[in-house]
Amino acid sequence: MNRFKIHVLGLASLSLALLAAPPARGASLQKVNQGEWGVDGLPGYVNMYIYVPDELATKPPIVVAPHHCQGTGPGTFSEMSSLVSIANTSGFIMIFPEATGQNCWDAGSTRSLKHDGGGDTGAIVQMVKYTLAKYSADPGRVYAVGGSSGGIMTEALLGVYPDVFMAGVSLMGVPCGCWAEGYNDVTGTGSTAQWSGPCGSGSVTKTGQAWGDLVRSYYPGYTGHRPRLQHWHGTDDTILSYKNMAEDVKEWTNVLGLSETPDGTDTPRTGTTRQFWKSDCGYTVYEAFSMAGVGHSVPFDGHAVAAYFGLDRAGGQDPETAACPGAVPGGDDTGGAGGAGGTGGAGAAGAGGAGGAAGTGGAAGAGGAGGAMESGAGSVSSGGAIGTGSGGAGGQDASAGSGDSTGEESSSSGCSCAVGDDARGSGTQAGLLLAALGLLLGRAKRRPR
Repeated sequence: MNRFKIHVLGLASLSLALLAAPPARGASLQKVNQGEWGVDGLPGYVNMYIYVPDELATKPPIVVAPHHCQGTGPGTFSEMSSLVSIANTSGFIMIFPEATGQNCWDAGSTRSLKHDGGGDTGAIVQMVKYTLAKYSADPGRVYAVGGSSGGIMTEALLGVYPDVFMAGVSLMGVPCGCWAEGYNDVTGTGSTAQWSGPCGSGSVTKTGQAWGDLVRSYYPGYTGHRPRLQHWHGTDDTILSYKNMAEDVKEWTNVLGLSETPDGTDTPRTGTTRQFWKSDCGYTVYEAFSMAGVGHSVPFDGHAVAAYFGLDRAGGQDPETAACPGAVPGGDDTGGAGGAGGTGGAGAAGAGGAGGAAGTGGAAGAGGAGGAMESGAGSVSSGGAIGTGSGGAGGQDASAGSGDSTGEESSSSGCSCAVGDDARGSGTQAGLLLAALGLLLGRAKRRPR
């Protein structure tokens, strides 16, 4: 056997080894002992899981991802794999809190709806404080995202701890404080534990002022920055009624000091209506997405969540901070333009600007290609924020591509809404390796003996 054939066979062996072996990565989801992150005086059933990528950004941001009813920390880690993948490249930390052995999160008790009052919200904030200290993380870049009970908890965290969180994405959530109405404050896995029938059914209504006063009562005297929010809801949701969307609008516009009349309304794609509100500096700080014909099934897309938080690239400021120097925590007069934003225009969370804040001073986007939603059975665009699970919903600045889907289980008084996230393989790399191998073998056959 001549040297060339030996060389080809060696390359073949190496190529096959590369195909068979996944990329080496030391990072993995880790459970943190309660005694380490500080559970004293907090609910003993709340546990902490953390994902720290191999290469952390300088002053890494933090994303908190509370699970849906009957969910787990490791389960949410799997469901949000697309966001975890981005954490690996952008260097941010993810916290996956778990209400172990409980039906849902407690977002309705007095202890949870009081700043420094303890409860589940207090436990999650304690995890954030632990992570900030241990990893020298960025206190101005702490975010929350979740669906169903995780969405409810996201809005509670933003309302009760506005000094901790910069922004959130709530999928199928309810207004902060709504869950306290008729709240069943019992622990356990029963279908009515930690559940609010009145809020779930959409029968809780208040004026915007009443909602705002309620949220402000959870942290009396606080006058600082209030987190921005995206809220997504299907019009056919019967688990957490779509009626809560109107209440959410009243609450957050009041909390953020905005008019209830949106600054704009558009239809990014057929079946999806977006309303958006801008702050005094022109940055979109609240968005409400209504998805016609969609039930309690809003799939998760980490790519657009990362873009909304400004985590689709390593380093930099929060996009709102960059766009509004001096007006938000961490902002200054030389904070920069926050990215060109390309031609994102109307896109609320696409890569080209948050809520239409494209151009200089916009959301440090990559160019406006990413759409929020893509039609089809649970498919979303590669740059989109949310899929539909049942097809027919639209997207913003959408580019084509398949994406993430979700499964759903529900009961009459509780739900387990699994936020789906498809894994992406190494097909492209495999194809390139096999093609190169084919060329080498072909040359070997033609080489004269």
